[in-house]
This record gives sequence, structure tokens and C-alpha cells, in this order.
Amino acid sequence: MSTGLRALIPVAQRQTSATVRDALDLGFGDHSAKRTGFLIMLVLSAIIAISGVLSDSTATVIGAMIIAPLGTPILGIAFGIVTGHLSLVLRSISWVATGLVIVVALGWFFAFFIADPQALETNAQILGRTSPHLLDLVAALATGTAGAFAMCRRDLSAVLPGVAIAISLVPPLGVVGVCVGQGAWDEALGALFLFLSNVFALVIAGSIVFTAAGYANDPEASKTANRRRAYIVVTVLSLLVALPLAGNSIVSVALARWSTEIRSAAETWLADEDGARVDDVQWSGLLATISVTDPDGQVPAVGALADALDGLPSFVEVVVDVGVGDELRVR
Repeated sequence: MSTGLRALIPVAQRQTSATVRDALDLGFGDHSAKRTGFLIMLVLSAIIAISGVLSDSTATVIGAMIIAPLGTPILGIAFGIVTGHLSLVLRSISWVATGLVIVVALGWFFAFFIADPQALETNAQILGRTSPHLLDLVAALATGTAGAFAMCRRDLSAVLPGVAIAISLVPPLGVVGVCVGQGAWDEALGALFLFLSNVFALVIAGSIVFTAAGYANDPEASKTANRRRAYIVVTVLSLLVALPLAGNSIVSVALARWSTEIRSAAETWLADEDGARVDDVQWSGLLATISVTDPDGQVPAVGALADALDGLPSFVEVVVDVGVGDELRVR
């Protein structure tokens, strides 16, 4: 390693390749105990996470993150790529897939106990995991880097619980199952995309750190593996995840700005109406609905509001809902 890398991963603190593999490979060493422990903690963390999601309890969800074991095989994928052990990569992928199926199935089962499906529409634990943004990927990359460093250095093992809290793996899968059970397929897809983006972020961050730590050149590493091809595959998959997240982030920023503009214009439009107020601006695709409360149910002509919103893109539609069952189309 270079001098700079030695400062990040001091030789005296660097874990051996065998130690890291023992921590990340569920098929290495006492594999029977590792696998039963993985399954036990996975099921328990899933039950805790799903219960926290359904009760909208942040503290409960955090508890599930701390004991969730999915980060182990995900970083195992990265370590297998770096050391050239295809069997480790495939084995780790199979355990991640197994975990995905188990957690989603438990979420689907718990969805049958939801008394009021409408409550999910305002559940912060669900809303926060069904529309991932680029910043979620950035946070996951930083978290994966921290987790990989903690695996490489003896003195950083204490940060692993914090890494577990920071990365969201089991809760999104629980949301996927709950949403599937309620037939909310768009929300389920969003939560699944958040999980996959976190997985790819962990793999690529772990691959970078494990390579920097020199594990690719250790005696235990394969001498014939085509790591470049593996790195290319991981990078391409990460880009396929990052681009939609970036697009979603751009759309979210645009909608927030347009909401502010629409709300301001609507408040000016209602300024002369006694007791009238703008309650909310909600979006359905590119249709903005302005919820208005007016004591007599009458509002001014919408022509003035349409003129005030002339600066919005032509594809943005706006209607006014005055709470009497009718919507007034503005544009």
C-alpha cells in the first residue's frame, strides 16, 4: 500500500484476509452456526422492522436496523469480487436473495393485519422509503465505505452498530411486503429500488475499500480471476440504479419549487376573500391540486390565477379544489 493508504489502513490495525472472510462469508469456518445465526437475526429484525413500520415508530425501526444481518453477505459480495472468489460472490448473492424473500414474505403476511389501509398513505416510515433520491445513494456509499473500513481495521469495529443504523436494508424490504399485501405496487417498487440502490452502493464502496486495503494481492486471493470484468459489471449496475435516482431527485426539486410558486400565486389570488385560505398543494403526476377552504364555497374567477401561473411549464396542469365536490381547472 502507498503511504496515503497506510494512513487510512495502518498495517498494525489491518485485519488479515482470513479474518475478514471469516466475518463476511457464511460458508467459511463454522458455517452451520453462521447460517442459523443469520436466519434467526434476519427473521427477528424483519418482525421488528415491519412492526415499527406499521406502528410508524422510528425507534422500533432503528432497533431492527441494529440487529439486521443483511450487510454481512452484501459486503461479502464485495470481498469476493476483490479477492476473486466467485463462489463467495455467488454464495453471498444467494443469501441476500434469501433474505429478500423472507422479509418481503413476512411483510406481506403482516399486511393482512392492517385495520385501516388508508393509514399507510400518511405513514412516515412508508413514505420515507417509497421515493428514493440520489442523496440516498450518496449516503449509502458513505455508509458502505465506513462499514468496509470497520471490517478492515481492528480499531474501528465499534462503529459497526452505527453503520447498521445508517444503512436501510431490512425496513425497505418490509415496506415492499406490506405494500404488496395492500396492492400498492408503485410504492412497493419504490421501496425495492431503495433496497437495491443501497445494496449496489455497499458493494461498490466495499470493493473500493477492500482493494485499497490490498486484499486483492493477498496470498489467499485468486491469481486468475478477472476482477476488471467484475468491477465493470458492478459499475454498470450502479449507474443503472443511480440514473433513475438522479431523475427522481430532479423531479422532486422541480415539484417543490412549482408547489411554492403555485401556493404563493393562490394565496395572492385569494387575498381579498375573507376567511379563504390555501390548505395544501398536492401532486398526481404532473397535475397540481390546490386545496382551498372558503367559508361560502365561492372563489374568484380562475383567470387571474392562470395568468399568475403563466411561468410554469406548459405540461403542468393545475386545478382548484374548494371542498364542495367540484374542481375548477386553472390550466
